[in-house]
Parts: sequence; structure tokens; C-alpha cells
Amino acid sequence: DLDDVNYLEKIKIQQKNWIGRSEGAEVKFKIEGTDKDLLIYTTRPDTMFGATYMVVAPEHSIIDELKDKITNLNEVLDYKEKASKKSDFERTELAKEKTGVEIKGIKAINPLNGEAIPIWVSDYVLITYGTGAIMAVPAHDTRDYEFASKFGLPIKQVITNNENTVSVEKEAYTDTNSGVLINSGFIDGMEVKAAISAVIKYVEEKGIGTKKVNYKLRDWVFSRQRYWGEPIPMVHCEKCGWVPLDEKDLPLVLPEVEEFLPGENGESPLAKQTGWIKTTCPHCGGTAERETDTMPQWAGSSWYFLRYMDPHNDEALASKEALEYWAPI
Repeated sequence: DLDDVNYLEKIKIQQKNWIGRSEGAEVKFKIEGTDKDLLIYTTRPDTMFGATYMVVAPEHSIIDELKDKITNLNEVLDYKEKASKKSDFERTELAKEKTGVEIKGIKAINPLNGEAIPIWVSDYVLITYGTGAIMAVPAHDTRDYEFASKFGLPIKQVITNNENTVSVEKEAYTDTNSGVLINSGFIDGMEVKAAISAVIKYVEEKGIGTKKVNYKLRDWVFSRQRYWGEPIPMVHCEKCGWVPLDEKDLPLVLPEVEEFLPGENGESPLAKQTGWIKTTCPHCGGTAERETDTMPQWAGSSWYFLRYMDPHNDEALASKEALEYWAPI
């Protein structure tokens, strides 16, 4: 309902981009010679005839599932390891140098024309958005165009303007909200909107895809592990599972450490503090281990203001009465 509220237009645009609602389709690309599929989400199913390669996130399960078929597995795993040390922001920054590795030994089949196309792994695709895999249409996407140009991959134009004066020799043609389909089989000559509907109808009838609404907004994860984040007051017991600390043992205090950097694998600095990790289960008294991930600043910044409502309370963050009087702020 953003269109109905009295916000500045630029604020509405920020909100829409943050929520990132988009309409499109999920489509299965069969992996040649296997019973596996790569599921992709695309807002532009009309451009599927122009897909010349696929890209999967380094964390995609297909790498492990088909490791026996991948002929350069060590190279792929080495790339995956390097990607794990980057933040989502670093990975998706538009201006950064594109990196990637072709996953040799497996190919995807474009379901509209039957072409076998290569599958690459690259860190600009995130496992947490969409399906963690994309079809790349370099003729009509700037990022895919740069990637294809760098690695010598085919660039196949499938949309032109009404005058048919478009060239993709020097850059991607991205003004594609309108236009006419070319080099595109059964949707040749169609206008963009009609072509999108026709492809969605086709993949649904063939049982290889469905119409789909997607959102960029996603659950927050505590991915950046820092020593000074709030420790999570939970322990893991082999007998009882996850158990919260007793209230009398709160707050959980961080141990004194000399090394504040995360581990090579991105683990919290606390993962090295074996003396602090080993503890007893509050439930059964048996051997247990503390959670070593922290909540790096976000948990604290989400509720600290509640303390202003009852700053001298020794029994709780704020009393129920104070919260009911002052909140919501």
C-alpha cells in the first residue's frame, strides 16, 4: 500500500526497492545426463531463448550433489572457499571485477530450445535470493554482459526495438520493457508483454515452471561474526539438545581473549575459546558446549531504546507497566 501513503516519492522508491517485490516465473533447467534440475527464478521469461550460460551461487547444493561428475572439483571448491570470506555487499557490488569458474563436466539444457549451455559458479549470485541459480542473458543484462565478455561466452540478442536498429556488439541492450522478440522460436515477433505471458503459459503447460512472485526482503542472519557481538545464552547438550541458560546465570559475559579476528572459515573468534565453550547443561548437569556465534550489534540496536522507559529497574529491562505506558515509540 505504499502508493496510498503520504511519503516523499524518494522514500517510497527506497521502500519498494528494499522490499523488492517482483513478478516472474520459476523454471527448471535439466542438467544433462542426470535426474537433477537447476531451478531458476526470472522476471523476464521472455528472454529465455537468449540464455547462453547458467550461474550458481558458491553455496548451491548442486556442487556437492554432482561432485562425482565435476571434472575440476578442486578448482570449484577453492573458489567456494574464497567466496565464503566475502560479505553479501562485497559479492553483489556492481562495480567490482567479475570472478567465476566454469563447472566442467555438467551442462544445463535450455527447456525452450534444447540447447546445452555451460554452468558457472560465481559469487555475484547469492544463495539467499531467489533459488541461488540464474540463467544468464548477457545481451540484455549489464552484469551478465560483463561476465560473458570477460570469459568469452556467447551473447545472443533476443529483443530489439520496433525499428530493429539495436546492436549488442559493444554493450547490453537493457531498455527492454517494450520491444519485439527476435531469435526466439515460438515467441518471435511478439511484443515483450505478450511474450512473457506466452512463455509462462508454455512452461506451466509442460510442467517445467510456474508463475511466481518473489521478494528481495529476507530473514536476517548473523553472518558477520565479531567477538564483541552479544553472546547467545544457549548451550548444546548431547542428551537434552539446545538448552537456555538459567536466568540466574544471565547476563552471559564474553571471555577475555587476545585474538579478535574471525577464523579462516568465518567462524566467530569465540570458536577458539575451548575453555569457555565447555560447560555443563543447565537441565541435566551433563557435559555441554556453548553457542559460539554472536549477534553482532543488531540485537542490541533493536531493543536498547526500551531501557530509556525504565532505566533504574534492577529486575528487568523494563517493567510491563513502563512498557505499556511508553510504547510503542
